[in-house]
Amino acid sequence: MSFLGIDLGTSGLRLVLVNERSELLGVAEAGYSVAQPHTGWSEQDPQDWIDALHTAVATLRQNCPAFAALKGIGVAGHMHGATLLDESNNVLRPCILWNDTRSHAQAAQMDADPAFREVSGNIVFPGFTAPKLAWVKQHEPEVFSRIAKVLLPAAFLNHYLTGAHVSDMSDSAGTAWLDVRVRDWSPELLERSGIRPDQMPELVEGCAPAGTLRPEIAAQWGVSRNVSVAGGAGDNAAAACGMGAVHEGQGFVSLGTSGVVLVARDQLVPAPQTSVHSFCHAVPDRWYQMSVMLAAADSMTWLGTITGQSPAALTAGLGANLRDPGPVHFAPYLSGERTPHNDAHVRGGFTGLGTNTTPQDLTQAVLEGVCFGLRDGFEAIASTGARFKTLYAIGGGAASRYWLEMLATVLHTPLHIPAGQEFGAALGAARLGIVAATGAAVEDVMTPPKTAEVIMPNDRLVPAYDAAYSDFRRLYPALKALG
Repeated sequence: MSFLGIDLGTSGLRLVLVNERSELLGVAEAGYSVAQPHTGWSEQDPQDWIDALHTAVATLRQNCPAFAALKGIGVAGHMHGATLLDESNNVLRPCILWNDTRSHAQAAQMDADPAFREVSGNIVFPGFTAPKLAWVKQHEPEVFSRIAKVLLPAAFLNHYLTGAHVSDMSDSAGTAWLDVRVRDWSPELLERSGIRPDQMPELVEGCAPAGTLRPEIAAQWGVSRNVSVAGGAGDNAAAACGMGAVHEGQGFVSLGTSGVVLVARDQLVPAPQTSVHSFCHAVPDRWYQMSVMLAAADSMTWLGTITGQSPAALTAGLGANLRDPGPVHFAPYLSGERTPHNDAHVRGGFTGLGTNTTPQDLTQAVLEGVCFGLRDGFEAIASTGARFKTLYAIGGGAASRYWLEMLATVLHTPLHIPAGQEFGAALGAARLGIVAATGAAVEDVMTPPKTAEVIMPNDRLVPAYDAAYSDFRRLYPALKALG
């Protein structure tokens, strides 16, 4: 038997094929673009996701004979996106993505209603789905009037695969319409948003069956007609499943496009005042807390673009040994910020620039700024009583040992580097497919990876980075004052 994990990312789709022991059998990828027609807007054509899926599957079938024994599928997707379908299941407009901030005014209006924080357990962020629909209602009333279903990106791909309108609790918790305590849609919040319950997909746990692969797709892919498709997950909940972070205190920090600190919780501990996300996990009777900064590794990508060097080349220029904090400071708010500021308007900046500032100084500053932003989130989560038993480091930025030592030093926390090459959202999605298709126990399937190495804080530099973090915390008020 083989099991397919689909990670529907912002810039591309990744597939992993595993056996029932989560052992890797094959991988494939296909990319697509993001449209940004106006400042603060971020959209995608859902047809691009379908095309990328078939492209990647064709590659996987060609290179991995085990694909023919496909038994189960799980889909993970970037959260919060508004994919709107009409009565005939046609897409009404491009999907409004998670990092789209056009609905900041609608989000603020919803967040001012105490019911949203009380029931959803979270601030209503501009990136969440509910304010996106309020924006569509105000600015595209003809589209709004034709909406038959509101689907998140992973749920849209599930619909394509099965024909059913189904979503899981972990992804749906990021809409601002879910009652995170009872793990169901809130009729009150839907009504306050002008949305009918019948416009919502059915809810299932992420590791429960959501449907069966449509016969025409099964025939096209050359697989059995009874391939189970799991409820799936939001990308970070899926990554937690891939990391085996399903019990209290298990967590990870991700240096991806965005920066995430996540910890699994055995109980719901909502703390919207901290700007920490408190969401349902992709497995039953579990929740997780997560801080999000919008530009982590993306900050290094931006610096590489304007300097004409790759991020790897920039960090290599710093040498192998962690330096003292530099004279230049960087606020990593290139797209606004979520945790802890909940500010869609603030933008980043450098301070301390001089005629002698070098590209190495800018690189050091960007790495520091991202680490300090992650510490903001780490401390916000800790303020709710969460305690990290083990903290893994994942994401593209985790390839830089220099950055990891800096981050461990800033967080005062050892970082575990997982062994193996596959441990993220795609693996977590495949594991959800295993549980849904076989009925295996979550604890038996979603185990943590072995640790290849532990990156320890640099004790000598901890006081210096603590002092630099104190300086960093003065940047946001200064930028806010500038407007």
